[in-house]
Amino acid sequence: MNSSRPYLVRALYEWIVDNDCTPHMLVNSEYPSVQVPQGFASDGQIVLNVSPAAVRHLHMDNEAVSFEGRFGGVPHTLFVPIASILGIYARENGQGMVFDLESPLEDDDEIEPDDELPPPDNEPPRPSGRPSLKVVK
Repeated sequence: MNSSRPYLVRALYEWIVDNDCTPHMLVNSEYPSVQVPQGFASDGQIVLNVSPAAVRHLHMDNEAVSFEGRFGGVPHTLFVPIASILGIYARENGQGMVFDLESPLEDDDEIEPDDELPPPDNEPPRPSGRPSLKVVK
């Protein structure tokens, strides 16, 4: 099954813009293939204003978000793999969503859907049945 993250990012972006707010993305700037101006990242993260007024040529698909933006008056082309997006929210009120940190998978380390792995030793097995969710504010 495809990751829900790209769909949620696009939906939240549209919802934030439709409500006349400024969408900001929190990005793991150390994730492989991320292209952001490193001088503006702090502690391996960067917050990007992705409002229609702040960016040009915004493109969002299931693999990445790309656009052109200015940092310190200097134009940059940014490329943000979907897995590197840690959250998207409205600057004005903080409403949005935070995502779990994803580690990049190497091609030869990829897990097939039919593979079943036991839970790690430090985590108790999850009971089957009802999924567990947590509220993120």
